[in-house]
Amino acid sequence: MKAIQIITSLLLAILPLRAQARIFNIADFGEIADTNKVCTQVIQKAIDACYLAGGGRVDIPSGLYKSGTIVLKDNVELHLSAGAQLVASRDDNDFINFPPVSFRSLKDAGGWVSLIYAHNARNISITGQGTIDGRGAGRKGTVKGVAGDCNGRPRNILLISCRNVTVKDITMRNSALWNQHYLDCEDVIISGIRVWNHCNGNNDGIDIDGCRRFLLSNSIIDSDDDGIVLKSTGMAPCEDIIVRGCVVSSFANAIKLGTESTGGYKNILISDCIVKPSANKGKRIIKSTPSGITAISLETVDGGVMDGVTVNNILIEGTECPIYVRLGNRARRHIPEAPLPPLSIMRNILISNITALNTGNFGSSITGIPSQKIENITLSDIHIVNRGGLKKGAFSTNSGDRQRHDMGRNIDFDCYLKSSADVKEDDAGYPQPTVWGNLPSYGLFVRHVKNITVNNVTFKSTGTEPRPAVIMVDVDNKNK
Repeated sequence: MKAIQIITSLLLAILPLRAQARIFNIADFGEIADTNKVCTQVIQKAIDACYLAGGGRVDIPSGLYKSGTIVLKDNVELHLSAGAQLVASRDDNDFINFPPVSFRSLKDAGGWVSLIYAHNARNISITGQGTIDGRGAGRKGTVKGVAGDCNGRPRNILLISCRNVTVKDITMRNSALWNQHYLDCEDVIISGIRVWNHCNGNNDGIDIDGCRRFLLSNSIIDSDDDGIVLKSTGMAPCEDIIVRGCVVSSFANAIKLGTESTGGYKNILISDCIVKPSANKGKRIIKSTPSGITAISLETVDGGVMDGVTVNNILIEGTECPIYVRLGNRARRHIPEAPLPPLSIMRNILISNITALNTGNFGSSITGIPSQKIENITLSDIHIVNRGGLKKGAFSTNSGDRQRHDMGRNIDFDCYLKSSADVKEDDAGYPQPTVWGNLPSYGLFVRHVKNITVNNVTFKSTGTEPRPAVIMVDVDNKNK
């Protein structure tokens, strides 16, 4: 009887695999040989046939295929074979602008536009050794009167409220906006992907937005804007998320929670990653720092609770600010009719086993606000070496005339703030260390924190350094 039960279990496991093994080659659904022809309808016919047959795999063979919006459906695996290039059409008419869906988000003001799109789909996959190229250089938005990242520029991948998702081994390049956006999704595995996103504004590498049970692993991401980003642009939290084994490069923030925090963050593990300068030596779209602004950013500024975040075993090279932890009160509504967000809560943060070399002189920081402290944060086994080279008495005025938060413009990298009194509270401002520039401490600046433990943490400088290593202001219950 036991043997029968085992065999029955194995059959039940194999049968779905057999069902999914049915292959639908897009070549069987229309003419695809002409690289000047838009193949959207051919690819969509293959996806629709696969869906109606109960699921399977849609194969895109080696070659170049130009397309507009493709809609993934239940139980369909879109497979890009080695040598296959799915490239975005340059004609805006080939893309669908989907209206906001039931799950509302700060980013839906202009509708949703993407090369690959799915909403409420189940058991979907995008796999293979092929390439998705958004050809987003110079692409303008088609929606007027909304923020720049909502203006109708297409993402490469946008999945909303989908369940059981796999994206594996593909290369993604040159999106007109965020490269890939997973919004309100559950049970997602992203593995072995390669991302290069350096052609337009808002060129994030991957945005994990209000998702639950999400694993991102063993991937290489190089982006003009933020690299790996956890957001909460709607009421759903980012919860039970693992990011591990990734190599990340960004001109902005390499690994980031924020800025949007409406739904909050719970049970987040980031481990075994490398942060290094971008391999893109050409022109930066975002006018930021060449080696990146931050390596690790943890931010709650629009309400929501951040509780239970572990960052462990990270190797950092060259970024201006290795660690940036910020609780603020920007209080931005995720949709216009939403109530004003309450004060954010940030607690139970563990940052350990961090090595940062050749970093800039911004210094790391952990800062709450006078009306709300960060609670229960532990730093252990952290070793940071900054470049230094500042001259004693070269004080910055921090006049606040910087044109944009993400620009290195108007930051005097050779000067530093004189004292903690010169570090503006900036409760409602954009959370990023470019607001301050070089802090009055070269290693760590801590303010408005309750219960902080620091164990085996060292700061060194390879050049002259007139600043103290650590400054703490309004900090309760320090343990060293």
